[in-house]
Amino acid sequence: MIVDVALEQALRTLKLSGMLQTLESRLAQARAGDLGHIEFLQVLCHDEIARRESQSIARRIRRAQFEQQLTLEQFDFAASPKLPAAQIRDLAALRWLPVGESVVLYGPVGVGKTHVAQGLGHLAIRQGAEVRFMKTSRLLATLAGGHADRTWDKRLREFVRPAVLILDDFGMRELTASQADDLYELISERAANGGSMVLTSNRSPVDWYPLFPNPVVAESLLDRLINTSHQVFMNGPSYRPNKRPVTKNAPKTPPKEAIG
Repeated sequence: MIVDVALEQALRTLKLSGMLQTLESRLAQARAGDLGHIEFLQVLCHDEIARRESQSIARRIRRAQFEQQLTLEQFDFAASPKLPAAQIRDLAALRWLPVGESVVLYGPVGVGKTHVAQGLGHLAIRQGAEVRFMKTSRLLATLAGGHADRTWDKRLREFVRPAVLILDDFGMRELTASQADDLYELISERAANGGSMVLTSNRSPVDWYPLFPNPVVAESLLDRLINTSHQVFMNGPSYRPNKRPVTKNAPKTPPKEAIG
């Protein structure tokens, strides 16, 4: 059946493209007796709602600026039996999000901290939350640039606004006084607005304190952050070798002439 041109135009005008995409199949169901009048209207409405939700999720994923499109469902817990799988799956329920708590994922390089962090971000997006992902060094550079061109307040608001801010590679190196002050303002503002954070780090949270030049700033900032966070120690073999592309027919050992 060809949808009536006037009806098609009306649905487009009302921005009901979800209904338009499934109208013919739903009409076929109704003609076959599978849908009553009310059911027909209900399923069309559900089609439109599903389309809008899908588009909304896609927009929030783009705004999140994830490094990769990784979900928690894709994470291979079997690759590292030492990982606290039960604790991570408990965090996937996102009970920490409505109450403004944070998550700290720490442990050696390569165990999958960034994957889990982005996976939690994806789950938050599916629940309707705005999320932003960024390397900590890049965030600090962005805020520092705001001091130079007098846009610091605007840049700070961009990182305060999302319900979840994911900072990857937190605590990599010692901070300057200006960087410590910027972090203090950011975390204080997010705490005042009930925002949650997800941090990944190669260092234990107790080892972050010496990275700050001012012990008072360190104590105030980290006490606020650490005491309202769920801390997950991720240990075990590197997760990355399992994700390397496999080259077919690649020699297992170098040829003899290449061995020096």
